[in-house]
Amino acid sequence: MSGREPILRISRTIALVGLMGVGKSTVGRRLAARLGLPFADGDDEIERAAGMTVADIFTTLGEGGFRDGEARVMKRLLEGPPMVLATGGGAILNADTRALMKAHSTSVWLRADLKVIASRVQRRDTRPLLRGKDPMQALSALAEVRYPIYGQADVIVDVGAGAHGEAVEAIVQGLTTYYAAQPAAQTAARTASGETA
Repeated sequence: MSGREPILRISRTIALVGLMGVGKSTVGRRLAARLGLPFADGDDEIERAAGMTVADIFTTLGEGGFRDGEARVMKRLLEGPPMVLATGGGAILNADTRALMKAHSTSVWLRADLKVIASRVQRRDTRPLLRGKDPMQALSALAEVRYPIYGQADVIVDVGAGAHGEAVEAIVQGLTTYYAAQPAAQTAARTASGETA
Protein backbone atom coordinates (compact mmCIF):
# COMPACT_ATOMS: atom_id res chain seq x y z
CA MET A 1 0.00 0.00 0.00
CA SER A 2 1.06 3.60 -0.51
CA GLY A 3 0.33 4.83 2.99
CA ARG A 4 -3.23 5.89 2.19
CA GLU A 5 -5.72 5.27 4.95
CA PRO A 6 -7.80 2.17 4.30
CA ILE A 7 -11.46 2.84 3.65
CA LEU A 8 -13.99 1.69 6.23
CA ARG A 9 -14.90 -1.98 6.08
CA ILE A 10 -17.20 -2.72 3.15
CA SER A 11 -20.06 -5.11 3.85
CA ARG A 12 -22.06 -4.61 0.65
CA THR A 13 -21.23 -5.01 -3.01
CA ILE A 14 -20.14 -1.81 -4.75
CA ALA A 15 -22.08 -1.79 -8.04
CA LEU A 16 -20.65 0.55 -10.68
CA VAL A 17 -23.20 1.86 -13.16
CA GLY A 18 -22.88 4.17 -16.14
CA LEU A 19 -22.65 4.26 -19.91
CA MET A 20 -20.38 1.94 -21.87
CA GLY A 21 -16.85 3.29 -22.19
CA VAL A 22 -16.95 5.30 -18.96
CA GLY A 23 -14.35 2.99 -17.40
CA LYS A 24 -16.39 0.75 -15.11
CA SER A 25 -14.27 -2.34 -15.76
CA THR A 26 -10.83 -0.72 -15.65
CA VAL A 27 -11.63 1.54 -12.71
CA GLY A 28 -13.54 -1.30 -11.01
CA ARG A 29 -10.50 -3.60 -10.99
CA ARG A 30 -8.38 -0.88 -9.39
CA LEU A 31 -11.13 -0.02 -6.90
CA ALA A 32 -11.45 -3.67 -5.88
CA ALA A 33 -7.70 -3.84 -5.22
CA ARG A 34 -7.92 -0.59 -3.22
CA LEU A 35 -10.78 -1.93 -1.09
CA GLY A 36 -9.46 -5.49 -0.76
CA LEU A 37 -12.55 -6.93 -2.47
CA PRO A 38 -12.99 -9.39 -5.33
CA PHE A 39 -13.95 -7.94 -8.71
CA ALA A 40 -16.49 -9.11 -11.28
CA ASP A 41 -17.25 -7.70 -14.71
CA GLY A 42 -20.90 -8.24 -15.61
CA ASP A 43 -20.26 -8.68 -19.33
CA ASP A 44 -17.44 -11.18 -18.70
CA GLU A 45 -19.74 -13.17 -16.40
CA ILE A 46 -22.51 -13.16 -19.02
CA GLU A 47 -20.08 -14.39 -21.68
CA ARG A 48 -18.87 -17.15 -19.35
CA ALA A 49 -22.44 -18.25 -18.57
CA ALA A 50 -23.52 -18.19 -22.23
CA GLY A 51 -20.33 -19.61 -23.70
CA MET A 52 -20.21 -16.85 -26.32
CA THR A 53 -19.28 -13.19 -26.64
CA VAL A 54 -21.69 -10.35 -25.94
CA ALA A 55 -21.65 -9.51 -29.67
CA ASP A 56 -22.52 -13.12 -30.56
CA ILE A 57 -25.31 -13.17 -27.97
CA PHE A 58 -26.82 -10.06 -29.57
CA THR A 59 -26.49 -11.61 -33.03
CA THR A 60 -27.92 -14.99 -32.01
CA LEU A 61 -30.54 -14.10 -29.39
CA GLY A 62 -31.10 -10.38 -29.95
CA GLU A 63 -30.99 -7.68 -27.30
CA GLY A 64 -33.96 -9.22 -25.48
CA GLY A 65 -32.15 -12.55 -25.08
CA PHE A 66 -29.05 -10.76 -23.88
CA ARG A 67 -31.03 -8.75 -21.31
CA ASP A 68 -32.71 -11.90 -19.95
CA GLY A 69 -29.34 -13.56 -19.41
CA GLU A 70 -27.91 -10.36 -17.98
CA ALA A 71 -30.70 -10.17 -15.39
CA ARG A 72 -30.02 -13.75 -14.25
CA VAL A 73 -26.29 -13.09 -13.94
CA MET A 74 -26.86 -9.82 -12.06
CA LYS A 75 -29.17 -11.61 -9.61
CA ARG A 76 -26.52 -14.24 -8.89
CA LEU A 77 -23.75 -11.68 -8.42
CA LEU A 78 -25.77 -9.19 -6.37
CA GLU A 79 -27.03 -11.90 -4.01
CA GLY A 80 -23.49 -13.21 -3.53
CA PRO A 81 -20.73 -12.02 -1.19
CA PRO A 82 -19.50 -8.40 -1.31
CA MET A 83 -17.44 -7.42 -4.35
CA VAL A 84 -16.85 -4.59 -6.74
CA LEU A 85 -19.20 -5.23 -9.67
CA ALA A 86 -18.89 -3.47 -13.02
CA THR A 87 -22.39 -3.69 -14.46
CA GLY A 88 -23.25 -3.44 -18.13
CA GLY A 89 -24.54 -0.04 -19.19
CA GLY A 90 -28.10 -1.30 -19.60
CA ALA A 91 -28.28 -3.70 -16.65
CA ILE A 92 -29.91 -1.15 -14.37
CA LEU A 93 -32.81 -0.69 -16.83
CA ASN A 94 -34.26 -3.97 -15.53
CA ALA A 95 -36.59 -3.21 -12.61
CA ASP A 96 -35.76 -6.48 -10.82
CA THR A 97 -32.03 -5.76 -11.14
CA ARG A 98 -32.58 -2.25 -9.77
CA ALA A 99 -34.45 -3.67 -6.76
CA LEU A 100 -31.67 -6.21 -6.12
CA MET A 101 -29.07 -3.49 -6.43
CA LYS A 102 -30.93 -1.38 -3.88
CA ALA A 103 -31.25 -4.33 -1.47
CA HIS A 104 -27.74 -5.78 -1.77
CA SER A 105 -25.35 -3.08 -2.95
CA THR A 106 -24.17 0.49 -2.82
CA SER A 107 -24.50 1.84 -6.35
CA VAL A 108 -22.01 4.29 -7.83
CA TRP A 109 -22.71 6.16 -11.07
CA LEU A 110 -19.53 6.90 -12.99
CA ARG A 111 -20.50 10.00 -14.95
CA ALA A 112 -18.37 11.48 -17.72
CA ASP A 113 -18.69 13.95 -20.57
CA LEU A 114 -20.19 12.24 -23.63
CA LYS A 115 -17.35 13.54 -25.83
CA VAL A 116 -14.82 11.73 -23.63
CA ILE A 117 -16.84 8.51 -23.76
CA ALA A 118 -17.36 8.76 -27.53
CA SER A 119 -13.62 9.14 -28.13
CA ARG A 120 -13.05 5.94 -26.11
CA VAL A 121 -15.73 3.72 -27.61
CA GLN A 122 -14.97 4.52 -31.25
CA ARG A 123 -11.53 2.90 -30.87
CA ARG A 124 -13.10 -0.58 -30.82
CA ASP A 125 -15.94 -2.03 -32.89
CA THR A 126 -17.06 -4.51 -30.23
CA ARG A 127 -20.16 -2.78 -28.86
CA PRO A 128 -23.39 -4.04 -30.46
CA LEU A 129 -25.44 -0.97 -29.58
CA LEU A 130 -22.99 1.26 -31.48
CA ARG A 131 -22.48 -0.83 -34.62
CA GLY A 132 -22.97 1.25 -37.75
CA LYS A 133 -23.95 4.35 -35.77
CA ASP A 134 -22.33 7.67 -35.00
CA PRO A 135 -20.98 7.15 -31.45
CA MET A 136 -21.92 10.62 -30.23
CA GLN A 137 -25.50 10.37 -31.50
CA ALA A 138 -25.94 6.83 -30.15
CA LEU A 139 -24.51 7.73 -26.75
CA SER A 140 -26.67 10.85 -26.54
CA ALA A 141 -29.78 8.75 -27.19
CA LEU A 142 -28.72 6.21 -24.54
CA ALA A 143 -27.94 9.00 -22.07
CA GLU A 144 -31.39 10.53 -22.53
CA VAL A 145 -33.04 7.27 -21.46
CA ARG A 146 -30.53 6.07 -18.87
CA TYR A 147 -29.29 9.17 -17.04
CA PRO A 148 -32.50 9.62 -14.99
CA ILE A 149 -32.09 6.00 -13.80
CA TYR A 150 -28.34 6.29 -13.20
CA GLY A 151 -29.15 9.44 -11.23
CA GLN A 152 -30.86 7.29 -8.57
CA ALA A 153 -27.47 5.79 -7.61
CA ASP A 154 -26.34 6.09 -3.99
CA VAL A 155 -23.12 7.86 -5.01
CA ILE A 156 -22.40 9.92 -8.14
CA VAL A 157 -18.79 10.45 -9.16
CA ASP A 158 -17.67 12.56 -12.11
CA VAL A 159 -14.83 10.88 -13.95
CA GLY A 160 -13.13 12.66 -16.79
CA ALA A 161 -10.26 11.92 -19.09
CA GLY A 162 -7.84 11.80 -16.14
CA ALA A 163 -5.96 8.83 -14.74
CA HIS A 164 -7.91 5.82 -13.51
CA GLY A 165 -6.22 6.21 -10.13
CA GLU A 166 -7.88 9.62 -9.76
CA ALA A 167 -11.27 8.06 -10.46
CA VAL A 168 -10.64 5.38 -7.83
CA GLU A 169 -9.80 7.96 -5.18
CA ALA A 170 -12.87 10.02 -6.12
CA ILE A 171 -15.05 6.92 -5.66
CA VAL A 172 -13.41 6.10 -2.32
CA GLN A 173 -14.09 9.67 -1.18
CA GLY A 174 -17.69 9.47 -2.38
CA LEU A 175 -18.25 6.15 -0.60
CA THR A 176 -16.67 7.43 2.61
CA THR A 177 -18.95 10.49 2.60
CA TYR A 178 -22.01 8.36 1.77
CA TYR A 179 -21.38 5.80 4.53
CA ALA A 180 -20.59 8.50 7.08
CA ALA A 181 -24.01 10.04 6.43
CA GLN A 182 -25.94 6.78 6.84
CA PRO A 183 -26.22 6.64 10.67
CA ALA A 184 -27.33 10.29 10.75
CA ALA A 185 -29.93 9.62 8.07
CA GLN A 186 -31.26 6.59 9.96
CA THR A 187 -31.44 8.53 13.23
CA ALA A 188 -33.29 11.35 11.47
CA ALA A 189 -35.76 8.83 10.04
CA ARG A 190 -36.38 7.32 13.48
CA THR A 191 -36.85 10.78 15.03
CA ALA A 192 -39.22 11.84 12.27
CA SER A 193 -41.34 8.74 12.85
CA GLY A 194 -41.60 9.55 16.57
CA GLU A 195 -39.13 6.92 17.80
CA THR A 196 -36.52 7.87 20.38
CA ALA A 197 -32.92 7.70 19.31
